[in-house]
Amino acid sequence: MENVHLALEEEDLYSGYNDYNPTFDSEELENDAGFQQAVRTSHGRRPPMTAKFPGTAIGARPLATSFGSRIPMTSSMGRPVTGAVQDGAARPMTAVRAAGYTSSMTRGSNFDPLGQSRGPAPSLEAKNEDTPEEKIKILEKKVNDLIEESCMAQSIGALQLSLEKGKEAGRKERALVRQREQTGNAEHINLDLTYSVLLNLANQYENNEMYPEALNSYQVIVKNKMFNNAGRLKVNMANIYFKQKNYPKAIKFYRMALDQISNAHKEMRIKIMQNIGVVFVRMGQYSDAITSFEHIMSESPNIKTGFNLILCYYAIGDRERMKKAFQKLISVPLGIDDEDKYIASNDDTSSNMVAEAIKNDKLHQMERDLKVLAEKYIMTAAKLIAPTIETTFATGFDWCVDMVKSSQYVELANDLEINKAITYLRQKDFNQAVETLKTFEKKDSRVKSAAATNLSFLHFLEKEYEQAERYADLAMNADRYNPAALINKGNTLFVKQDYEKAAEFYKEALRNDSSCTEALYNLGLSYKKLNRLEEALDCFLKLHAILRNSAQVMYQLAHLYELLEDSQQAIEWLMQVISVTPTDPQALAKLGELHDSDGDKSQAFQYYYESFRYFPSNIDVIEWLGAYYIETQFCEKAIQYFERATLIQPTQVKWQLMVASCYRRSGNYQKALETYKDIHHKFPENVECLRFLVRLCTDMGLNEVQEYATKLKKVEKMKEMREQRVKSGREGSARGRREGREGSGGSAVAQAESKQLSPLLDSGKDSSHSSNSTKGERLSARMRSLPASNEPYEANSPKELDASYVDPLGPQMERPKTGAKKRVEDDDFADEELGDDLLPE
Repeated sequence: MENVHLALEEEDLYSGYNDYNPTFDSEELENDAGFQQAVRTSHGRRPPMTAKFPGTAIGARPLATSFGSRIPMTSSMGRPVTGAVQDGAARPMTAVRAAGYTSSMTRGSNFDPLGQSRGPAPSLEAKNEDTPEEKIKILEKKVNDLIEESCMAQSIGALQLSLEKGKEAGRKERALVRQREQTGNAEHINLDLTYSVLLNLANQYENNEMYPEALNSYQVIVKNKMFNNAGRLKVNMANIYFKQKNYPKAIKFYRMALDQISNAHKEMRIKIMQNIGVVFVRMGQYSDAITSFEHIMSESPNIKTGFNLILCYYAIGDRERMKKAFQKLISVPLGIDDEDKYIASNDDTSSNMVAEAIKNDKLHQMERDLKVLAEKYIMTAAKLIAPTIETTFATGFDWCVDMVKSSQYVELANDLEINKAITYLRQKDFNQAVETLKTFEKKDSRVKSAAATNLSFLHFLEKEYEQAERYADLAMNADRYNPAALINKGNTLFVKQDYEKAAEFYKEALRNDSSCTEALYNLGLSYKKLNRLEEALDCFLKLHAILRNSAQVMYQLAHLYELLEDSQQAIEWLMQVISVTPTDPQALAKLGELHDSDGDKSQAFQYYYESFRYFPSNIDVIEWLGAYYIETQFCEKAIQYFERATLIQPTQVKWQLMVASCYRRSGNYQKALETYKDIHHKFPENVECLRFLVRLCTDMGLNEVQEYATKLKKVEKMKEMREQRVKSGREGSARGRREGREGSGGSAVAQAESKQLSPLLDSGKDSSHSSNSTKGERLSARMRSLPASNEPYEANSPKELDASYVDPLGPQMERPKTGAKKRVEDDDFADEELGDDLLPE
C-alpha cells in the first residue's frame, strides 16, 4: 500500500529519486560470478531474451526490481540465463538464432532483416590522389591504356596514329620511372610495363617502315639483361634486315635467335630455319637452302617447305631429287579430318544438328583453305617439273599423274590431265590437245563438263562452229550449272546472228554465276545487235561497276551513247578510255571524230594528230589531217600526210594526185610537173593526170604540151568507147530479163519492189555503223569542196571512206567473249586460262 497514493493526500514531489535498478549497480560487478563468467566466455554475447512468452525458464525465477531488495544478478543483462544447471554454473549459449528475430519484436517494431530502415550507407572516404603512390598508379594505368589504343589503331590500319600512341606511351613510361626514382622506390620499377612499351614502339616503327628506329628499339630490349627471353626478338630484327635486302645480316640474326631458343620450342626453331632457307634462296645459294629445307622435311614436314625444296632442286636441275621431293610433298599429312563427318545422316537427329552446326564454322573453313593451298602447291609443282624430269613433257605429266593417283590427292589427277592439254595448246599442238581432252568424255560429269568446255572453245577459235556447238551441248548436258558451257553455247548462236537465243543463254549463265563478267559483256553485245540500246547500256554500266578500269567496257559505253546521239557522254567515256590506255590510236581518233561532228576543229585536230603519232598508218586519220591542212591553207604540211598515204596504198592514184595538187597550190610548179609526170608513167590511162599535164605545160610554155594533149584525146576516146560498150551490154541484159519476166507473167509492181529490195538489204547490214557512214560522207564532202572544179581530187571523185570503227583493243571487241575454262574445280579464270581471251576474227 505504500505505493498507493490517495487523491486527497498531498503528493511528494521528490519521492523515488533514491530508488534505482540494481542492473546499473557497477560497484558489485567484481563480485558478480555470472558477470565474470560472461566476460571470460562467449556467454555474455548471447542476445537478450524476453520473459513475456510462456514456456521459458525465466518464469520460474523472480526478477529483481527497483522496488524489491537488492539481489545480486546472475547476468549483466538483468535477466537470468535459461537452462541453468543445478550447481549454479551458467550453461554456454549457442550462436544459433532465427534470422531477423530479436526481442525488439515484442516492443512493436517492424520486421526488417536487411536493415533497410537505417537508410543508405555512409559514403566511402575519398582517396587522396595527392600521395605519390596514387600518382604512380594513375600514371601506370594511362601507359597501359595508351599501349592498348596503339594496338587497336594498328589493327584497323591507322599506322600513323598507332605510332603516335606508342611514342606517347614511351614518354609517360619514362616519366613514371623518374617519379619512382624521386620517391625512393626505384627497386619497384615495373619491368614488364617497360618491356611492353618498348616492344610496341618497335613494332609500330616497323609497321610504318621506319626500320632504323625499329632496330634501335629492338636493340634496347635485347641488350637489357633484366628482360627474360629478349633474345627471341632477334628474329624480328632479322625480318627487318630481310625487308632491307641485307641478307647476310638477316642470316646472322636468324642464327643468333636460333642459338638462344632451346630445343623444347621445336616449332619456333622450325620456323626460323625455314626463314633461313628462304634467305638463302634470295641470295641464290640453293645448296645451303636445300640443307635447311631437308632438315625441316625430316623433322617436321609441311607443304610450303616441300614446295620450296622442289623449287631449289629445279634451280640446280637435279631430276632424281625433284622426283623424291615431289613424292615427299604429296605425302605430307595435313591433319584434316575426313569430310564424311560433315555429312548428315538420316537417322540420328542430334548428329545431324552437330554436322549442320560445324559445316561452315571457322575450323572447317581453315581446313578447306589448307587443303586448297596444298592442292595449289602440288599442281604448281607438277606443272613445273613435268617437262623436266623426263625426256618429254607428256611422259613427265604421266609420271606426276601416277604419283598423285596413289596419294591422298586422287581428285587432282584429272586436273593434271587437263593441264597437260593446256600445255599442248601453248606448244601449238592443237591435235594432241584435242585428243587429250576427248579422253574425258567417259569420265564423271564434272571433269567431262570441263573438258567439253575447252573443246568447244578450241573449235570456236578454229571457226568450226558446228563442232563448237556440239561440245557446248555436251558440256551443258554433263553440268547444266556450268556458266562457261552456257557462254560457249551462246557464242555459237551469236555468230549465227541468233541474238535472242544467245541472250537467253547468257542470262542463264548469269543466274548460275552472278559474277560471270564474260556473260554480262556478251549479253550487252547481244542487246546492242538487237538495237535494244538502253538494256545494253544497263549491262555495260553494271559491268563497269565490277571492272572499273576495263577499256573495253568504257569504249562500249561511249559507243552506245554515240548511238543514242549523246555526244557529250560519249566524249566523257572516251576520255576515261584514254586515261586507262593513253596510247590507244583508235580511241584518240574516235574522240577527234566526235569533236569534229560538234564543230570543234582545234580539239579534233589535237586528237587526230595524237592518233597519227601513235599509229601513222590509219588512212582515215591521214586523210582528215591532210584535208584539215588544205582547208587551213597550209598545203606544204599536207604533203607529208598524202605521201604517207601513197606509201600505204601505192595502187591508189588519188593520194599521188593530192601530193601533186599540194605542190601546185603552194606555187612549186616544177615539183608539181615532175610529180604529174611520175604519176602518168605509173598510170598512163589516168585522165585527170593528163589534163593537169596539159595545163601545166601550157602555162609554163613547154613543147611537151602537144604530146600530152594527143594522149589525153586518145584516153578520153577509149574511155567513151568503154562506157558505151558497158552501157549497151547492160541494156541488152536488162532487155533480156524484161522479156523473160513478161513471158513468165510477172507484174510490173513486183518488178519495182524487187529493184528496191536489194539496196534496202545492203543499207541495213550494220545499223550500228550509221554514225560512222555519216562521218565518211562528211569527210568526202569536205575533200570534194576543197580544190577548184578542174583539179584532179574533185574530178577523180574519191572512193567513200569505210567508216566502220575498229574497237580500241582490236577487231575482236565486237565479238562475244568466250567462256572456256581449263580448271576443273572452279569456274573462274586464272591468268593463264583460255577463257579470258576475246574471240578473234
